[in-house]
Amino acid sequence: MIKLRHVFIGAALSCTTWLAHAGGISALEQFVQKTRSGDAAFTQTVTSPKRQGEEVQRQKTSSGRFTFLRPDRFRFVYARPFEQVIVADGHTLWFFDADLNQVTKRDQQQALGSTPAALIASSTDMGSVRKSFELKDVDGGDGLAWLEARPKRQDGQVELVRMGFDGDRLARLEITDGLGQVSVLAFSGWNDGASLKPDDFLFEVPQGADVISQ
Repeated sequence: MIKLRHVFIGAALSCTTWLAHAGGISALEQFVQKTRSGDAAFTQTVTSPKRQGEEVQRQKTSSGRFTFLRPDRFRFVYARPFEQVIVADGHTLWFFDADLNQVTKRDQQQALGSTPAALIASSTDMGSVRKSFELKDVDGGDGLAWLEARPKRQDGQVELVRMGFDGDRLARLEITDGLGQVSVLAFSGWNDGASLKPDDFLFEVPQGADVISQ
């Protein structure tokens, strides 16, 4: 159920190189500590496990925009192929399906738990990250600084999260759930340090929409 300017080019390049060599955990620490808000485009590909008799795995691709403001606000706006919106306003997690004209609302703290959203948007320090996840640097072989984050609380929803950083920017997020489904989000065009306010994440129920509380 996701977020730059250079004065001295040489210094910026040196910093990026150091982060890549230091590994994904160090890159995540920089991202958590220094990136308080952000905005980026994303493309998401969901690959389902093969069913009996299938020769190829089924895939679905969507795209949209991700915005966040630490410590507890974010927005996913899916524009293609179907309009959907996920908003965390600090208290409630809202999900809007435009085709159904239906809104689902849940308590944000209970809904997020040890989810990828807690990693990329809600965490404010590495202590809070390590309380919920076991972290390990891994080699992605693609020039990004990768890490694996495995939830300490196994509830079957999220089995493994992999994060790939380009310097201190989140480039890829890979999520494997308990059923073996893999979601890959590729981020681009980061505007971190975006001027955002808590009120930017207020959700207004569309007129006529059915509201379901969970």
